[in-house]
Amino acid sequence: MTGPAAPFADRLRTTYAEAFGDAATVDDGYGPVTVDVPADRWVEAVSLARDGLGCTFFDWLSAVDELEDGFRIVCHVAAHRPGGVEHAVVRTLVGRPDAAVESLGGVFAGARWHERETHEMFGIDFTAGGTVLQLETLLLPDEFEGHPLRKEFVLASRVAKPWPGAKEPGESEHGGTSSRRRARPPGVPTAEEWGPRDA
Repeated sequence: MTGPAAPFADRLRTTYAEAFGDAATVDDGYGPVTVDVPADRWVEAVSLARDGLGCTFFDWLSAVDELEDGFRIVCHVAAHRPGGVEHAVVRTLVGRPDAAVESLGGVFAGARWHERETHEMFGIDFTAGGTVLQLETLLLPDEFEGHPLRKEFVLASRVAKPWPGAKEPGESEHGGTSSRRRARPPGVPTAEEWGPRDA
């Protein structure tokens, strides 16, 4: 008779400690268990989640713009067990200039679609065997310039369309009482700032 299986977070911590040592850090304080790995071991880390922890379900991959720190690439995978699901998030950080990381297409075929979206929205390149993949556009028109989920990207739609909260309480089209100083909504540039900007 065998004892109960170790909690998933403990198994994940042990698995990555054995394979990566101090190069991987695990956080299970809030939400899914998260492991951070070096960018040059990205594919190895996600493969380990699949093969070593049974996380055979690929859910999604995206990125977070962390400004001067670069881009944090995030992959969510899951392991099904009787009566539940174990979740794991594998992350890595790539530098802002020439942001690139190895593709997960060989680990999870469905990752390539997510990589196309991440490339389009953040400008992160994905490589295979050291060669940058030529990823077709997925969501944006071919003539679109820029990467709209980068934090330096100007939200032009907020300039063209009034912000829903532009009117302060008590303001109306009919004049009346004076209003407080109007504040620009988040992401709306001044008239002098609008248009393409240097990163």
